[in-house]
Amino acid sequence: MRGGRSDGGKKKPVIALVCIAAVLLVFVYLFFGSSNHGASAIEYGRKLGLGGDDDPTTKKDEPSSTSFYVDDNDDDANGFTPRSFPVCDDRHSELIPCLDRNLIYQMRLKLDLSLMEHYERHCPPPERRFNCLIPPPPGYKVPIKWPKSRDEVWKVNIPHTHLAHEKSDQNWMVVKGDKINFPGGGTHFHYGADKYIASMANMLKFPKNILNNGGRLRTFLDVGCGVASFGGYLLASDIMTMSLAPNDVHQNQIQFALERGIPAYLGVLGTKRLPYPSRSFELAHCSRCRIDWLQRDGILLLELDRVLRPGGYFAYSSPEAYAQDEEDLRIWREMSALVGRMCWTIAAKRNQTVIWQKPMTNDCYQEREPGTQPPLCNSDSDPDAVYGVNMEACISQYSEHDHKTKGSGLAPWPARLTSPPPRLADFGYSTDMFEKDTETWRHKVDAYWDLLSSAIQSDTVRNIMDMKANMGSFAAALNDKDVWVMNVVPEDGPNTLKLIYDRGLMGAVHNWCEAFSTYPRTYDLLHAWDIISDVKKRGCSAEDLLLEMDRILRPTGFILIRDKQSVVDLVKKYLKALHWEAVETKAASDSDHDSDVILVVQKKLWLTSESLRDLE
Repeated sequence: MRGGRSDGGKKKPVIALVCIAAVLLVFVYLFFGSSNHGASAIEYGRKLGLGGDDDPTTKKDEPSSTSFYVDDNDDDANGFTPRSFPVCDDRHSELIPCLDRNLIYQMRLKLDLSLMEHYERHCPPPERRFNCLIPPPPGYKVPIKWPKSRDEVWKVNIPHTHLAHEKSDQNWMVVKGDKINFPGGGTHFHYGADKYIASMANMLKFPKNILNNGGRLRTFLDVGCGVASFGGYLLASDIMTMSLAPNDVHQNQIQFALERGIPAYLGVLGTKRLPYPSRSFELAHCSRCRIDWLQRDGILLLELDRVLRPGGYFAYSSPEAYAQDEEDLRIWREMSALVGRMCWTIAAKRNQTVIWQKPMTNDCYQEREPGTQPPLCNSDSDPDAVYGVNMEACISQYSEHDHKTKGSGLAPWPARLTSPPPRLADFGYSTDMFEKDTETWRHKVDAYWDLLSSAIQSDTVRNIMDMKANMGSFAAALNDKDVWVMNVVPEDGPNTLKLIYDRGLMGAVHNWCEAFSTYPRTYDLLHAWDIISDVKKRGCSAEDLLLEMDRILRPTGFILIRDKQSVVDLVKKYLKALHWEAVETKAASDSDHDSDVILVVQKKLWLTSESLRDLE
């Protein structure tokens, strides 16, 4: 505010006071009198014809700033003060807090770009967290349902079409009107992933050219997956693929994968171990994934070796496998020598693709000449320690069990799902405990679906996350439904993720005091069993966790909260602030803890006034 020039005292002081008062009134109006200014900052989906839930309790004269509010009358005797959550700026509609390039710049982190450290997780300290609700992009629609979503998504939900132009000759994706279509192509399979998959099965002489080999191959890892068409087409063969890619120059590829309903995770082969235990995958795949496998004494290939099962395969489609120019021949010779010292052998080679196979036992490792590189890992190196752990340039030997049985000893799929995994013994768990856990969660999931029955159809949910998966029995109980489950095992508890992979399921290790490595709006249903209580016990913020759950949940998606009554009461205080709606509350009569309560909530679909103006 600027003051006027002095006119020699000729104006009376009262006029100056009047002017000051007028300015103050304008100031007060601008900051506090804007509750009816323009459209409401939050508009509900059904009102906009977007398929969301209208809220009959919302009054038009409520404050319309870009914040949600908890009713002050809900304050309790424990000193809890409800607060509002501002809506983040629209430019943060795709924010991934621990993979935020802007944060790296702001904090001036010194990272080695050649090692891909800038694509690894770097989480903001508490004072740099946004603590706001992530808005959907302008015009956001409820996603297309599976299985149609494998082949098409709404363009407005992921308004990025540069890959359609950049990869137009490879059939990654095609823009058609208000949708983006996925013909099933890839960098090395322009004419469709289905033909490429059948060709690989034929190379390995599997029955009927089906790559699951009678259920013996179930869990795959696709490194540098693009838009995950390889993993999407493998689902028809009962193969679960963890499609992995960083948030790199091909931005949004993992976002497209999850929007399509295909299992996927944001990650990179850099300096840290992948968040998967040893011996998790039957096959790893790289189709022109642009990774330098020879760097740092082959450490990235050795990371694949760690996560491959005994007898597992690495399918590599790249110019080095067939080209004849000098550089490609050099890479091929050096890579062949490296995998040979790792005891891999060529299972098949045809045209652009080579498939190597890992040994079934430790015999080859023990027969190597002394001093052979890469070395065997030290006996005190835990191949299952993964969260924030640096990769090691060494070979992880098999356990005594796997060595003696000449493999993992896993049943073929689908019997694998309910067969006690051999690695139960690593935790001191018995077969009876496993079978009881499987049966208990089958009943619990039936009860969940009874609670949800009035709110969902058979195709309402596709992408599900179990935030505390234990042995994976929640996911196992959903096997008869057309869904997939990201089983998350907290990093501070027993690393039971290897049991989950041994059951033929997917998952990752994670610390819920931090944001998960996924885009906003990527899961239809979250299962939060005691996870809020656990986070509070660790001294982390339950409020931050609720905001993170809101970030990764799709509009109109559901959360199943199973926790103590006090935790459920706490969550209820935040419903209005988060713009969630309670669907059902019920005592968990099937619980081992008498105090457990089940709260079912649904996230509403809303758009900001800024988004509405963009649509106009």
